[in-house]
Amino acid sequence: MAFSQESLSQLTEEINRESGSWEAGYNYLLDLDADEQDKYLGYVPGPNEPSLEEQEQLAQANLESFTSSSESATVPSSIDWRNKGGHNYVTSVKNQGSCGSCVAFGALATMESIERIRRNSASYAVDYSEAHLFYCHARSEGRRCGGANGGWWAGKALDALRDKGVVDEACYPYTAGDQNCTGRCSDWASRVRKISGWHTVSSISAMKKELAEKGPMVVCFTVYSDFFAYKSGVYRKTSSATQRGGHCMSVVGYSDSERCWICKNSWGANWGDQGYVKMGYGQVGIDSTMWAIESTLDSGWVKGKKVTALWAINQERNAWVHVAGEGWKKINNANNTNFFLLLNDLIAAKAAGRTVNLRLDKGEIMEAYVW
Repeated sequence: MAFSQESLSQLTEEINRESGSWEAGYNYLLDLDADEQDKYLGYVPGPNEPSLEEQEQLAQANLESFTSSSESATVPSSIDWRNKGGHNYVTSVKNQGSCGSCVAFGALATMESIERIRRNSASYAVDYSEAHLFYCHARSEGRRCGGANGGWWAGKALDALRDKGVVDEACYPYTAGDQNCTGRCSDWASRVRKISGWHTVSSISAMKKELAEKGPMVVCFTVYSDFFAYKSGVYRKTSSATQRGGHCMSVVGYSDSERCWICKNSWGANWGDQGYVKMGYGQVGIDSTMWAIESTLDSGWVKGKKVTALWAINQERNAWVHVAGEGWKKINNANNTNFFLLLNDLIAAKAAGRTVNLRLDKGEIMEAYVW
């Protein structure tokens, strides 16, 4: 075992002696040896990114700058997208297993939340495929679960989401272990969804502002040996912990009173605080840089939906359709003939209670098939 009961007790004593801000406890990862634990990591700094050590230095510098400034007063003192106005915009915790695919999990956890926020629907059913992102897009760049080419970096994952897109989980379910992108469903090309773009955020005040106003972000950091034993509280590295590698998560909030970021991990709900961890400001490179998704694109096919309402002004060729589970969508009016064909088909579908398949481009209905 990587952690015996004795070593866990020693870690608890060290935490209490040094900070007392978090609690260590048993979880399934502590049954694994160090090599097996390391398979649950997977972030490697990109070619133009600072090393893990340099990121830790940048995080400390960011914290010092933030502490000495007054900018923190311009945003709320705490945000948690799991309870924003009584609604949870964060999807369920997943488990990457023994594959260095954490970048894919952190990126898609963030994309799923941004999708819900854009739609202003905490209940919107969204679940994107980490298998597609990692076993197809990362693999095309030579990345694998482990070994010399193990893991990935956030910028490349977000480039892939912008330029290539990703399917839903049901189309390509995730299992841990290298795959060659042959697991996609037969109609995968019509199920791809993309993001509009992304950018980095490199100061704590800007990170808080982005989180408060836009939503969760991707975050990467250095994992030390004690992190595997996290159970609750605000994590701060103990002095005897040893460096193990890089890891990525989705940061879903922050708390100034606890001086921490609230992060959704990808080690399952049986790790940490039901799959979440509070990371202390300035710790282990957590706030050196964060990656923000600008928006999700309302483009692609939606299938098997019902038309629940219509609104139109004929003389302006301005018509909107309310699609169950998707909200209001405008009928594209670039072509007069196509506009009226679409409108008539969708009116008939609503009247008959029939289902429709729609092709959307940036929220506008371009094609419709009525069943």
